[in-house]
Amino acid sequence: METRARYILIGSFVLAFALGLFAFVYWLQNVGGLGQRTTYQIRFNQPVTGLTEGSAVLFNGIQVGAITALTLDPSAPQRLTATISVNPATPIRADTKIDVTYQGLTGAPAISLKGGAANAARLTSNDHHPPLLVAGAGVGENVMDSARSTLRRLDGILAENAKPLHEALTGLGTFSDMLGRNSKRIEGMIGGLEKLTGGGSEKKQPMMYDLAAANGFPPATKTIKGSMAVPDVSSILTYDTQKILVRSADGTYSSVQDGQWADNLPKLMQARILESFENAHQLSAVSRPYDQLSAQYRLELGIRNFQISLIPAPTAVVEITARILDDKGKVVGAQLFSDSVAAKSAKAADAVDALDKAFAVTAKQLVDWTVGLTS
Repeated sequence: METRARYILIGSFVLAFALGLFAFVYWLQNVGGLGQRTTYQIRFNQPVTGLTEGSAVLFNGIQVGAITALTLDPSAPQRLTATISVNPATPIRADTKIDVTYQGLTGAPAISLKGGAANAARLTSNDHHPPLLVAGAGVGENVMDSARSTLRRLDGILAENAKPLHEALTGLGTFSDMLGRNSKRIEGMIGGLEKLTGGGSEKKQPMMYDLAAANGFPPATKTIKGSMAVPDVSSILTYDTQKILVRSADGTYSSVQDGQWADNLPKLMQARILESFENAHQLSAVSRPYDQLSAQYRLELGIRNFQISLIPAPTAVVEITARILDDKGKVVGAQLFSDSVAAKSAKAADAVDALDKAFAVTAKQLVDWTVGLTS
């Protein structure tokens, strides 16, 4: 039993040795450098940091060989020639680019070969020396070298411009001192420019006000025969606005500062007059023109006055013209409706309260008159 165990141990050792020997031979032939190789020389015309014999040679990022020799040229001390041995299938051509790269976390340097045109000539040698590739300027310069070179150039620029820079910094200091001494004047100038250009602090938004429709109609005893359309209310440009207008003694108009209508006055008036007809139980008869294709009657309205008059005292003045036409364009009736209500003041809240009351009276008169003519 012991003899058999020894045989097994010896057999295992022999098998492992044979496999190891086979792997070593394979490595020598394919990786270690004993297989068929093609030799090239690469010339660097500037220092290259870190390259050693045995450093890897990469082509498009794949290892294809290694450096076999590094030689210096006594006649040109800045020149370095690296002899490389690579796989003969590597497509190195006359336009192949050369660089020095650093691999992995250890930063081991390696020669990096890149691309080349497919139709470019293969490298050959006529003097029994390996084909020669020449690295471009700057190849092999590592990050530290680049940083040192940049700092040297920066030092040179600063040295050349030391006097102008000193004068500029002195000027900035003088200008800053002048600003400190005249800060209040400068703030005043900036404030004046903001007012001139409409800038500055954000203005408070005015309050929005609405009109109230006429109410308090008795139960309907009459109804408009057919349908009636109320088109957009016409007005001069003065009233086609959201401003709450104030008319002075000389006939000029201004507006209150702390309020405005919720919509342009003609649009707002049209909506509230339609609502007044609805409150008078005429909902099925009156609408805007685009609510129905045709109507038997058309109520055309216009704004003659709608403002606070200051003479002799603040007073809300509302005047509305009305004209009813039938479907043939014949005028059925025309009337001017007006009312005035004293206002406590020309401020927004007081002005709107007075105008609202005058409009409600006028709208009620308009509805009663219209129903009476068309029922």
